[in-house]
Amino acid sequence: MGTEIPTSPEISEALLLPETNKTAATVNLDQDEHVPEWKEQITIRGLVVSALLGTLFCIITHKLNLTVGIIPSLNVAAGLLGFFFVKSWTGFLSKLGFTVKPFTKQENTVIQTCVVACYGLAFSGGFGSYLIAMDEKTYKLIGADYPGNHAEDVINPGLWWMIGFLFVVSFLGLFSLVPLRKVMVLDYKLTYPSGTATAMLINSFHTNTGAELAANQVKCLGKYLSLSLVWSCFKWFFSGVGDACGFDNFPTLGLTLFKNTFYFDFSPTYVGCGLICPHIVNCSVLLGAIISWGFLWPFVSQHAGDWYPADLGSNDFKGLYGYKVFIAIAIILGDGLYNLVKIIAVTVKELCSNSSRHLNLPVVTNVVDDEASEILLVKKKRDEVFLKDRIPLGFAVSGYVGLAAISTATIPLIFPPLKWYFVLCSYFIAPALAFCNSYGTGLTDWSLASTYGKIGLFIIASVVGSDGGVIAGLAACGVMMSIVSTAADLMQDFKTGYLTLSSAKSMFVSQLVGTAMGCIIAPLTFYLFWSAFDIGDPNGPYKAPYAVIFREMAILGIEGFAELPKHCLALCYGFFVAALIVNLLRDITPPKISQFIPIPMAMAVPFYIGAYFAIDMFVGTVILFVWERINRKDADDYAGAVASGLICGDGIWTIPSAILSILRINPPICMYFKPALAS
Repeated sequence: MGTEIPTSPEISEALLLPETNKTAATVNLDQDEHVPEWKEQITIRGLVVSALLGTLFCIITHKLNLTVGIIPSLNVAAGLLGFFFVKSWTGFLSKLGFTVKPFTKQENTVIQTCVVACYGLAFSGGFGSYLIAMDEKTYKLIGADYPGNHAEDVINPGLWWMIGFLFVVSFLGLFSLVPLRKVMVLDYKLTYPSGTATAMLINSFHTNTGAELAANQVKCLGKYLSLSLVWSCFKWFFSGVGDACGFDNFPTLGLTLFKNTFYFDFSPTYVGCGLICPHIVNCSVLLGAIISWGFLWPFVSQHAGDWYPADLGSNDFKGLYGYKVFIAIAIILGDGLYNLVKIIAVTVKELCSNSSRHLNLPVVTNVVDDEASEILLVKKKRDEVFLKDRIPLGFAVSGYVGLAAISTATIPLIFPPLKWYFVLCSYFIAPALAFCNSYGTGLTDWSLASTYGKIGLFIIASVVGSDGGVIAGLAACGVMMSIVSTAADLMQDFKTGYLTLSSAKSMFVSQLVGTAMGCIIAPLTFYLFWSAFDIGDPNGPYKAPYAVIFREMAILGIEGFAELPKHCLALCYGFFVAALIVNLLRDITPPKISQFIPIPMAMAVPFYIGAYFAIDMFVGTVILFVWERINRKDADDYAGAVASGLICGDGIWTIPSAILSILRINPPICMYFKPALAS
């Protein structure tokens, strides 16, 4: 799994309530509108659109996972594209004279939920991390003679076993927290910023006042999707055979910086990520690139022959490559551990304060004016709709127990080193961890699924030992990561459903359907990449950077740090502590200062991958920054549509590109740059 970056601003539920200067008639629109029955919210056309968008978003997620490992939140894009597809289809049928069923915001929400559940498995399913870390290429990349890296700890990707594995682990997270939906959404009033932002978008699409803006956003998305698709197709013609050709290797900043991976590679996807990610994320990535590729790696390279043998290959873990991987791991673990402890502490504090508030309820009721009364009526309507279609507690508990039993019996057949009792223990503690992750996501918009997975990885790998510990640890990572990730996604979609007057039952069913789609679509789309491209090649476009990192984590859990190159461990300790200190500074300094302090997790990514994508993302953030200064309202209204169009257009081109590669049809031109020969 890559690093999932939250993209939504801090948004409170109050923003979705009617503004106080609106008339009572406007306020009543929400409370008096007809809410379809939960079965009517799930439509055939909605499921078809969900499958199409789920496929597209799985491809985008795989591409990002296998290249840079940074995945922006695509919830808002899912809501926007769902509206775009259905409105285009209903408009087309209406022009032909057919009578079409009205497109409601509840149906739009169901589509968004289904799409998020589907592409979420491309993210939490480990196709760029723990699953691919088991394959033979990653094993060979680390080296057959590397201590703890054994040939028997290899399982190559297989379509059927990956589908089977996802089916037995992906549904448990949905059942684990269903009984707590009222507690999380109504009692604790958690924000879930991405879910709230998506609800704002969907509500604006389905009101008369937002119709014009919605139409313009859809046009903007279509325009930039087309431009991105055409540009990606154009780039392909110059990319030749091999990995050194084309615009992806254009030395825009000069050949000297190009050697240190500093160049703009004209990627619409990364520029789109820069537009959709917060400025601090993009600047953190660039800062990480400057520290590592601008200073640290050139400094370490000067000590070749002293700190490590000078004649090692570029991918040998006993040389410079080892510093890149293990320092990146140290930063990621430092950031993840700090945020895990922080969110658990915040969760406990909030739970205690909530209990205290419930024990000391006020006796006096404040008098409210007409405006506040109308807002309370709107809230009451949302509460009623959210609680109307109940999901029985017995159904949730029996579903979790039954799925856990099936999974406990099945997973050891897929991964023999992971014994049934390890799986069973995971399912005993998973609901508590799923609650922590869902609560933390509600507060901060950060899902720490990968951190929980890494904890499971280290524990199981060290317990099992050298006889199968690598596979057991990676598989345990997948089990834990899947549960806590899907639970947080479900609760976030419950928040979206609550704010759009969508039934909780339709949300749950659409999550089940989307997860089932993802169990099939995510492996199929990954297999498209696996068959068409050289996945895992450190010199190719699809490096799968987290595969090496996750396998090395499992080996570390078994073998320790004995074989690292000179001073590597000291540097790892230093960067681990630095990650903790930077996070602490972000929390204890005032907001006007902390907003400029970088995010260690984002800084870690270029340490291993390179600086080129950081340049692309920084270009995106500069465009957004200038746009905000020129016209803030336009930037707020259209930046998401532009970013979604750029990302989706490039993602769509991946399909014909992969087909051409499978058919062995190569680009006709190789555009290549090298230094001029001296006269």
